[in-house]
Amino acid sequence: MTTKPVSTSLFDPEILQQAAIDAFLKLTPQQQWKNPVMFVVYLGSILTTILWFQALGGQGEEPSGFILAVTIWLWFTVLFANFAEAVAEGRSKAQAAFLRSAKREISAKKLDEPRYGSNYSKVSGSTLRKGDVVLIEAGDFVPGDGEVIEGVASVDESAITGESAPVIRESGGDFSSVTGGTRVLSDWLVVRISANPGESFLDRMISMVESAKRQKTPNEIALTILLVALTLVFLFATVTLLPFSLYSVETSGAGHPITVTVLVALLVCLIPTTIGGLLSAIGVAGIGRMMQKNVIATSGRAVEAAGDVDVLLLDKTGTITLGNRQASALIPVKGVSEKDLADAAQLASLADETPEGRSIVVLAKQKFGFRERDVHSLGATFVHFSAQTRMSGVNLEGRQIRKGAADAIRSYIEDQGSHFPNELKTMVDDVARRGSTPLVVADGSRALGVIELKDIVKGGIKERFAELRQMGIKTIMITGDNRLTAAAIAAEAGVDDFLAEATPEAKLKLIRQHQTDGRLVAMTGDGTNDAPALAQADVAVAMNSGTQAAKEAGNMVDLDSNPTKLIEIVETGKQMLMTRGALTTFSIANDVAKYFAIIPAAFATTYPALNVLNVMGLATPASAILSAVIFNALIIIALIPLALKGIRYSPVGAEKLLQNNLLIYGVGGLIVPFIGIKAIDLLLVAMKLA
Repeated sequence: MTTKPVSTSLFDPEILQQAAIDAFLKLTPQQQWKNPVMFVVYLGSILTTILWFQALGGQGEEPSGFILAVTIWLWFTVLFANFAEAVAEGRSKAQAAFLRSAKREISAKKLDEPRYGSNYSKVSGSTLRKGDVVLIEAGDFVPGDGEVIEGVASVDESAITGESAPVIRESGGDFSSVTGGTRVLSDWLVVRISANPGESFLDRMISMVESAKRQKTPNEIALTILLVALTLVFLFATVTLLPFSLYSVETSGAGHPITVTVLVALLVCLIPTTIGGLLSAIGVAGIGRMMQKNVIATSGRAVEAAGDVDVLLLDKTGTITLGNRQASALIPVKGVSEKDLADAAQLASLADETPEGRSIVVLAKQKFGFRERDVHSLGATFVHFSAQTRMSGVNLEGRQIRKGAADAIRSYIEDQGSHFPNELKTMVDDVARRGSTPLVVADGSRALGVIELKDIVKGGIKERFAELRQMGIKTIMITGDNRLTAAAIAAEAGVDDFLAEATPEAKLKLIRQHQTDGRLVAMTGDGTNDAPALAQADVAVAMNSGTQAAKEAGNMVDLDSNPTKLIEIVETGKQMLMTRGALTTFSIANDVAKYFAIIPAAFATTYPALNVLNVMGLATPASAILSAVIFNALIIIALIPLALKGIRYSPVGAEKLLQNNLLIYGVGGLIVPFIGIKAIDLLLVAMKLA
């Protein structure tokens, strides 16, 4: 069972303590400028601080106690926004500490020639460059990312994945990638280093998780522009209020003009400070939630894109089906007994160590009692499966038994001048229509029959696809099976479409086709042949057990190497977007409610008639302004847990999601300020502070 890298509680004392310190360290103009909305609050805090010092000298526009109270809570508003971002970053840094623990000073055996047995010199792992070749023996740590070019070994990757079970790494195929910091448990490997110091997989992951290189995503940039536009509108409107107030007082000869302190408080309460203060924290927390699922995003854009995905490409094996097809039936042609077919099928599978091959041996043993065979006495020579021949088998004295794909066996039989029976073609089609995989067995030029390999669709997967469909996401199954088999499994699993007999070129073409139609596409992959499609996909999840090429092409890496994780990744991305949307709705509604508290109070001394708009019944103008400023600061700190944890994910469509946002966070954003500001007002009156 996989162990998650670290536990990052929302209320971890160490994280909160460091975040409190970082909140003050972020009070520099360079840091504050990164968040334009909070930068306006930052400047307002500085301005009211100056006004307070003036008031202490007897030249204040308002009582020094009132200016001080407003100033303190304005600074708290900035600090609380800094604190929210610091907590999110602190949780990410705690998760990155797990990855950093895998980095160590490792001694490497650098080979003079790229082959086992050549001379080597011991060097520091930090000096290795891309292209260097090293020998890693049992007990050695892998000094850097690379590709196995020779050997096979058992590797402990728990330092990266948290998974205690060792994995096999070998040259060639899709399991040739090794990661720096892992440890070889048995045998040996010759590895070609694929990254320079500071550019390894682990280095890039740590940098991303720590948010050191987190770039704002397109949606985040667009929302920031909107927030800045709203802030500028309110800024210009607020600035023009002072001359209007001065003119009104001079013309009427009564009342008092509005003060700069009150104008700053008014501006801060009206601009979208709530979402402005939490926006960065939501983005950082989204990457952190991916890490909690043992998925590391190499790009913040990928996390956001996961929430916008509307096409999912899913491999059949291991994702939709359990992955290990099992032999379920033996179907002989006319004139061949089932026992003879079972005998030939088992002989052809004795050296086949795949789950399918083992299941054929077991099925023959269970049905006809065929047990251990003395392969040496038979003088057998085994023919292993290859992608070119698409069949395997055994050569005995006078016999050449083969099993494999129907078209491959057909070509094999016809090459020997024999005929492929029509009866057998019907059998193959029948098996395929049932959603199973047919393997044809032949003894020389004579076809014997069909082995039915049954794919087991995972329980609950059909319901998951139905949920995705409700959210407007199209699911497409990718498989190397023929169209009949693919169609049957697609129908059973409930996917929207399928791509049969998939090749790397076909996958790439399919992704480009959907992207041309304006869709965002997500897919998983682990092999070098998946790299082109992964590079093209908007969300590309590479398996950690896969090749280096696949990991380089993807923008996410699943440390658990679980293809089903793609569905969880999409859900996590959508949760981040739902959280951002919900808090934006709440923030804007929140500002609308604050109008009724602060505007009548701010202008009551200039326009006494505005007192009729004091619907909250706030005690005094000073109490109303201070209550609104305090609430504006406290609501940020109150929403930090929601911003970091995310709102509860539910598989609903965009229209339903908008309705929920408006009903829960829109209406809530209107009601909560009325209750909160009135409560603070009553408390200030009770404490005789207003």
